[in-house]
Amino acid sequence: MKVEQAYLGTLLKENYLINDSGLKASQFEQAWHIALFASMKKLVAKGNSVDLATLSIESDLENFGGASYINDLISLANPQKVEEYEQLVLDAWKEREKKNILAIAKEEDWEIARVISALDAINEVREDDRTSIADALVRVFEAPWKQTAQQKGILTGIKQLDDMTNGFQNGELTIVAARPSMGKSDVMLHFAKQAGWTGHLPIIFSLEMQEENLTDRLVASTGGFNRMKMRNPFKDLTPLQKEKWSHIIGRVNETNIEIFDDPGQTVAEMRAKTRKMMHQHPGKKPIIIIDYLTLIRPLHHHNGNANAQVTEISRDLKGMAKEFNCPVIALSQLSRNVEQRQDKRPFLSDIRDSGSVEQDADVVMFLYREKYYDKGSDNKMLEIIVAKQRNGPVGTVNTVYNEFTGEILDAYHTRAV
Repeated sequence: MKVEQAYLGTLLKENYLINDSGLKASQFEQAWHIALFASMKKLVAKGNSVDLATLSIESDLENFGGASYINDLISLANPQKVEEYEQLVLDAWKEREKKNILAIAKEEDWEIARVISALDAINEVREDDRTSIADALVRVFEAPWKQTAQQKGILTGIKQLDDMTNGFQNGELTIVAARPSMGKSDVMLHFAKQAGWTGHLPIIFSLEMQEENLTDRLVASTGGFNRMKMRNPFKDLTPLQKEKWSHIIGRVNETNIEIFDDPGQTVAEMRAKTRKMMHQHPGKKPIIIIDYLTLIRPLHHHNGNANAQVTEISRDLKGMAKEFNCPVIALSQLSRNVEQRQDKRPFLSDIRDSGSVEQDADVVMFLYREKYYDKGSDNKMLEIIVAKQRNGPVGTVNTVYNEFTGEILDAYHTRAV
């Protein structure tokens, strides 16, 4: 019952979660909760908000336990645990249904087959993922005779990379891995800007770098400013750069990037925040970018086993990509094994605490710069090595990287947007 209270309190506090609920009023145990959930659903269906005022119009508040009880429910709200609460409410309902079926079966002496069928029906309550092969075949039946436009993902503005991957695809998990100071954060921000400028909703979970640093990097790379000047723009920017400043700020604002920089977030917390952003920006496809994978806090400790923790995290990230039907990009560190080889271009086995990352990821990209290892080199190339692509080719894409501004151009020195 406490879980029901926390779940309903969360829906009352964050009304946008009500439409996402997969529960039915009858699946709650307490009579007040059944009535409250049914009224909440009705109000939302009418386009109304759900609060004490609208609930009192819908019905007598005493039917829901009274105003003080509803306020008590709201005090238990935790939007980051809404999925966990919903599953616990569903599990409790299944347990009650099972006991009820077994009691009736014993009293009426049901045959075993009937008991099994009734119990199976409980587990089929939520079957949103079901597709019969007949339905699936209808979609492809006319494919040989009907030309359809190729579905492009969220493009990167790097022509060779977009040709290879067709952009970041819905439901796919991409890992971008490199040694420290190779350019991961600048590549991440490049992907985010390009996605935002083409009408998508970039959501960055920065578990290491604070929002202020990311914002400075976004402005510097967009304006072509040396990052060192961002420490004191008033003193260090040239008059010409100051003339460009308002235009550059406007361009960065057009990306609509959302940044969450709390350290040690869990995947569940990221899901809750993403869902809220999607409701605040209706019609915009999200692209979730996380810096970086091993800083995500696992839900379970796994006795300190780092591989097991990363395995849990990578599985949950892939699940989030499928749940929101959007691309998820996670940055990752590489192990020091790279440094022991003469050719320091990474392999899949170099991903730190890889666990099942290789299996869960649809795409794995590595970053490599010759200049990182040879400080005297004039080579400005940053190689994006597509080492794994579940649904496409692998290979190396050359980009031009300015380590002072963070700007990334394709091999033709052009900016896509």
